[in-house]
Amino acid sequence: MIDLLIAGGGPAGLATAIHGALAGLEVVVAEPRPTPIDKACGEGLMPGAVRRLGELGVPVAGQPFRGIRYVDGVNGLRAEGLFRSGPGLGARRTDLQAALAERAAQLGVQVLPQRVDQVRQGVDHVTAAGLTARYLVAADGLHSPVRRGLGLSAPATPRRPARYGLRRHFAVEPWSDLVEVHWSARCEAYITPLAPDRIGVAVLTTDQAPFDEQLARFPHLADRLTGYADTPVRGAGPLRQGARVRVAGRVLFVGDAAGYVDALTGEGLTLAVTAAGELVRCVKAGRPQAYEQAWRDLSRSYRALTESLLWARRRPRLAPRIVPLAARLPRVFTGAVNLLA
Repeated sequence: MIDLLIAGGGPAGLATAIHGALAGLEVVVAEPRPTPIDKACGEGLMPGAVRRLGELGVPVAGQPFRGIRYVDGVNGLRAEGLFRSGPGLGARRTDLQAALAERAAQLGVQVLPQRVDQVRQGVDHVTAAGLTARYLVAADGLHSPVRRGLGLSAPATPRRPARYGLRRHFAVEPWSDLVEVHWSARCEAYITPLAPDRIGVAVLTTDQAPFDEQLARFPHLADRLTGYADTPVRGAGPLRQGARVRVAGRVLFVGDAAGYVDALTGEGLTLAVTAAGELVRCVKAGRPQAYEQAWRDLSRSYRALTESLLWARRRPRLAPRIVPLAARLPRVFTGAVNLLA
């Protein structure tokens, strides 16, 4: 019998598959989309994600960056936090997913072009997509069909505006070896170096408006990038997606499917790859229920910092002070950056 049937062949699902194969488990991935799979993403791997991928034997091409820079979109005030544990890596989502898929194939993981819709659980097995396994891992993304089908999606928080993400690539030379986060009154723009001749620009906002309209809120960026866009715009959202639990019988959730707060701190991929290892460890030990607490422990810092920044972001009097406060307290800002690195 299959040990782990994984719904979803994105980074979270493939990282789980690699962890499982390295642990000696029989793993099958169900993914209807062909490799490489793209999605709206800031495409910045924090140092922790770079280390975890290295431990899994996954080489990823990209552009190193040394830390994070916050920039006030009005007056240009800056705050910088440098990583203490090595560089991060700007990597195209398609390159990351393809590298993970290649490593999984090297380890003998079978990927079937199937979609997981309905799930049936028995005493000692779970059945989905016509396959039977000891456990099903739902790594099927932000709007996880498995999570919804099992009734495990948490309701939206009242009076909290939804946030959305938009991403586009520009054929320009990176002007910094840091990821820049430009703040305006209504949105943030994330500039990630991806190659010597390419950057990614991701916008996070509560406004459902076209990418160019969002970018125009940062005139200095818009002027610098005019005429250099070379990919279509990709979007995602609403970003906040709650999950009631991470373990439901023989179904376990990982990546965005396990619940997502926001992309503001750029920590989603690190959490996904790290949590994948914990999930496999708990299953291998015969204690799948322990994964719930392991996930909560792993994600605690990410959730706390992201929620705090979003809380300040929603308050008109506090939001304009985020960058000035970070500039005034460089040690605190650097500490926060490295808390998630």
